Amino acid sequence: MQTASFLFEVAVFAPLIGFLVAGCFGHLMGDGAARLTTIGLMTCSALAAIGVLGFEMGDVGTFVVPVADWVHAAGFRADWQLRMDMLSVSVVAMVTVVSLLVHVYSVGYMAHEARPVYRFFSYLSLFTFAMLMLVTSDNLLQLFFGWEGVGLASYLLIGYWYDRPSACAAAIKAFVVNRVADLFFLVGISLIFIRLGSVSYEEIFAAIPYHVNDTFVLFGTHPLYEVIATLLFIGAMGKSAQLFLHTWLPDAMEGPTPVSALIHAATMVTAGIFLMVRMSPLVELAPVTRDLIVLVGGTTSFFAATVGLVQPDIKRTIAYSTCSQLGYMFVAVGVGAYQASMFHLTTHAFFKALLFLGAGCVIHAVHDEQDMFRMGGLWRKIPFTYAAMWIGSLALAGIFPFAGYWSKDAILEAAWMSDSTMGHYGWVMGCITAFLTALYSWRLIFLVFHGKPREAHLHDGAHESPASMLLPVGLLSVGAVIAGIVLEPFYIGSHQAAFWNGAIAAIPGHDVIERLEQTPGFIALVPTFAAVFGIVVAYVCYVASPGIPAALARSLRPLYLFLLNKWYFDELYDVAIIRPYRAVARLLWKGVDEDVVEGIPEGLARLTAGSAGQAVRIQTGSMAVYAFSMLIGLVVLLTTMLFFR
Repeated sequence: MQTASFLFEVAVFAPLIGFLVAGCFGHLMGDGAARLTTIGLMTCSALAAIGVLGFEMGDVGTFVVPVADWVHAAGFRADWQLRMDMLSVSVVAMVTVVSLLVHVYSVGYMAHEARPVYRFFSYLSLFTFAMLMLVTSDNLLQLFFGWEGVGLASYLLIGYWYDRPSACAAAIKAFVVNRVADLFFLVGISLIFIRLGSVSYEEIFAAIPYHVNDTFVLFGTHPLYEVIATLLFIGAMGKSAQLFLHTWLPDAMEGPTPVSALIHAATMVTAGIFLMVRMSPLVELAPVTRDLIVLVGGTTSFFAATVGLVQPDIKRTIAYSTCSQLGYMFVAVGVGAYQASMFHLTTHAFFKALLFLGAGCVIHAVHDEQDMFRMGGLWRKIPFTYAAMWIGSLALAGIFPFAGYWSKDAILEAAWMSDSTMGHYGWVMGCITAFLTALYSWRLIFLVFHGKPREAHLHDGAHESPASMLLPVGLLSVGAVIAGIVLEPFYIGSHQAAFWNGAIAAIPGHDVIERLEQTPGFIALVPTFAAVFGIVVAYVCYVASPGIPAALARSLRPLYLFLLNKWYFDELYDVAIIRPYRAVARLLWKGVDEDVVEGIPEGLARLTAGSAGQAVRIQTGSMAVYAFSMLIGLVVLLTTMLFFR
């Protein structure tokens, strides 16, 4: 165990060292040395994580690696410890491997950056370390530290091109929207500590059976676990970009493409899923919240897929697919198929990173253009990227035998076999989304790679990316092909109980994973039929009869504009929240501060300063004056008391 503990610490803290070295000394070392340092340490981290995964699969079980004493105060205790169970170890391995590939890819992608890029590589390592802190936490306070860390790193990376107003606005938007959700998460943590007496996972899980019948009074009386689970879920909604708190995710595309890959594939957006799975012993006892999770997840998957149908930007289209796939993962959590949720989280990391990095290769080839309607006919120019995008899209659509087929179909089968109304709702939304996903994925492929070139100068100058970019794309392509079939027996198949080894809890009799093999054959095949149908429709609309989409957009213009404007969520929030806030802020600034505080004769601010100046004159420093003043005050006090006696 000492070897495994050491490797685990290396896996977690190597990115932190890379961040500190590149961030603090990058201006002295230069870009080359900073890149080499961060990539070298990320390589150590990834290799160590894979080594720990091998140890953990040897049935080590749950183990805690102490790091340092942290917070000890008045009955509150939270030590800094690394929790080493299969849930954390599997995510650590996935995060470090994908992050390493993103680091390598960034060498080529950022090669033409005018300013020094050591800061960019240091931020990537910081992002990775924050996510590792989150998934290796042994208590909710440490998890919240990593939770806020990925929020900070996302702000820095989304706004990396700080000379672009759109990038700065997107970074602020991501930060603010997540703070709204984080408030609910923090209240949930506080309620857990107040009612269960601890923020440590082991103590929380041990206390759960003793508070099953507890209630919480807030606008009525509610089961305690429903309130806590709902608060945690709202926090997860912000981080994982679910409906109503999703608006930051598409705007995050303003950052460099490697940032998009890291956010969407391996770090920030998966944090909400991890939280709900980690707290599965509590979530299992909150059936109303679980129905809410299915409702939000299923609706989010459908919403994001409809918006992805009409987006002209290549990165935003893929961003909405992330939002949609996260909806699938929440459906799995809601029906109690936590293992399937983690399975899809892992396979999704490979094919979503592949799609984003492939999109980066396309953008690199056409001189930073992102509008798909200005591309076309690129497959002969960039055949390697073309093949990679096909592989990623096949995995995303859930076509056999690619990775997404195994994990997404497991979620839909679990939703059906849950035998609940909300589970069937999740299945219906998931099947419709499977059709839409294939449709917008092949829309992207046909618009970008097929047909006649729409901009001759972009097509003529297109070229394949350098080896530093193609190597990660090639490795992720392999993962997108084989990850599902390799991991299926361990995550949800015959070996899943031994693999998870108690890291994921389900109430006996509620474990829907055990019933997946009983799914009716027709129900299991519907998602595949839907995906194939989506590919066929995309071919008809964008290759065989390319005039169909334009005709539909004209004839159904209100619907087209509704989808193009993302169901008008941003406009709604602008009217309902932003404008009233600005009005109140302007009233306090102009009406109160300037007109009242500074505007009346002499102004309250100046009047206060003048009064203070007069009061200072009384302070002479003479003891005789002070004694005389006290005597006068005493006489006045006694006289008043005697008079009103």
